[in-house]
Amino acid sequence: MHEVIFGAHTPMGKLFDVVLLIAIVLSVLAVLLETVETIHQRYRDIFIIAEWVFTILFTIEYVMRVIAVRKPLKYITSFMGLVDLLSTLPTYISLLVAGPQYLLVIRTIRLLRIFRILKLSRYISEANSMTRALRASAVKITVFIGGVLVLVLIMGTIMYIIEGPERGFNSIPRSMYWTIVTITTVGYGDIAPSTALGQALASIIMLLGYGIIAVPTGIVSGELVRSKMEESQHSRKACLDCSKEGHDENADFCKYCGAKMPT
Repeated sequence: MHEVIFGAHTPMGKLFDVVLLIAIVLSVLAVLLETVETIHQRYRDIFIIAEWVFTILFTIEYVMRVIAVRKPLKYITSFMGLVDLLSTLPTYISLLVAGPQYLLVIRTIRLLRIFRILKLSRYISEANSMTRALRASAVKITVFIGGVLVLVLIMGTIMYIIEGPERGFNSIPRSMYWTIVTITTVGYGDIAPSTALGQALASIIMLLGYGIIAVPTGIVSGELVRSKMEESQHSRKACLDCSKEGHDENADFCKYCGAKMPT
């Protein structure tokens, strides 16, 4: 059961993944169409049936995943375990909320089914590579964002001094907001410098914005290339305890939790 559910290197495992992929896409599509009033009124009964079919299917999948691992609590409290649980709970919770005054609450709870889209990440190896790259570059990006915030504070303060409240820059926080909008090249245009010195500073900030956007992209790209190189040397064999992949072909123990790997 573990090889079929968590592994993708066997024919049955691939079939299991394909069926779930189709179910996830269709369930999310149903949630989107259900919010269109004309479609909802016309196919209301079909949406109700589809909702319960998908809910029961994902419930069975969730129970099977809990049974298949050696340490169920570890899977239940993991990110993907919570996502799997969240994909089934809204429909069951809506049964417990009764009364017309709670219709809005029911609608909100049911819309949480949109989080089923997160289940797709389990079946997309590129998403796993991107996650590892983001995790590896988190410290560098955090330091970089800290430097950007210092720059925003300095530039916002200077712009507040140059333009002043009479031109819309009535506080340093508002000037910092303008700096962020400018440095990210968004440019809402709700406030803008009108003096020559302010416009010159704005031009410098705009040019800095292009460089600032490129830095985190380069950091993540470098880590992504490294992650891809490491992934090519690893197998798709999943651990029985934590269900994580990415182990060496000849690994006897899981490098994440230390459990013995299946032969």
